[in-house]
Amino acid sequence: MATLTLNGNKYPYQSNETVLDTLLNANVEIPHACREGVCQSCLMRSLDNSPPSLAQNGLKDTLQHKKYFLACRCYPKQDMTVALPDHEGNEIIAEVSGKELLSADIMRLVLSFEEEFSFYAGQFVNLKRPDGLTRSYSIANTPAQSNTLEFHIKRLPNGRFSSWVHEELAVGEKLSVSEAKGTCHYLPGKYDQPLLLVGTGSGLAPLIGIVNDALNKGHSGPIRLYHGSRDPEGLYLIDEMQALAENVENFDYTPCVSGENDREKFTKGRAHDIALSSTDSLTGWRVYLCGHPEMVNQTKMMAYLKGASLSDIYADAFYLSSSGK
Repeated sequence: MATLTLNGNKYPYQSNETVLDTLLNANVEIPHACREGVCQSCLMRSLDNSPPSLAQNGLKDTLQHKKYFLACRCYPKQDMTVALPDHEGNEIIAEVSGKELLSADIMRLVLSFEEEFSFYAGQFVNLKRPDGLTRSYSIANTPAQSNTLEFHIKRLPNGRFSSWVHEELAVGEKLSVSEAKGTCHYLPGKYDQPLLLVGTGSGLAPLIGIVNDALNKGHSGPIRLYHGSRDPEGLYLIDEMQALAENVENFDYTPCVSGENDREKFTKGRAHDIALSSTDSLTGWRVYLCGHPEMVNQTKMMAYLKGASLSDIYADAFYLSSSGK
């Protein structure tokens, strides 16, 4: 049986286990969140053998060269000696400068930095508590506010991190923030290209950033935003989005409810179905999809079949931690 070594301790692992599985099964606390190779919070480094190529997919070339890998995607074929990365210099300390309930279960969290924080509208970061618990959240503001980051934190049942943000985290406290990650962000250029944005739940957060960044940069093409939820209570910032749509000629906003709905201002149905039926063809469109993984993956394929180029489809699926967010 192969052996995994961390901090001098040896852990036997099965061939069908990832490095992350082996360590968690041994009650070793390892930063992790999505377990899908997206958030990169389970980053580790091999001290001897090169990691499998699958475990390095999505990492920068410089990190791959130094034998960094994602523990949730690493199925070792031989003994490995590993270490947690030195995050000093990859993380920045931020101060909580604001908290505001946007709905019954969505908290606006604002973090402030002493220096400028570099990011693109729509990217995400890993937030880390003082005890090391780490979760990924998308950025809701634009780079125009370069010294602050805004997040929409949805409280989840048994969510260790989200419940802590809602109930305990106070203004003035500190959090560690990773560098911005992800490719689902607004790209300057092609300012007349139509944009279709579909989000569910707190997937609205990165889409708001993308919309505002596009408008700030003078995007002239149509911008259509569809925000969906099973019930009306799952939608938020409705008045703000409708006001923006009334004041900006090329921006349209459609709130969608797939369950019971007796309010006329909401469109009945699933957001992605309504969005895709709004146009005969998506050829030449740029598409942004954020929220529930099933919606994101399904709509990505449907948008492609309707004419959108794969290179013009940007997706950010919100995977939950195995222990909640």
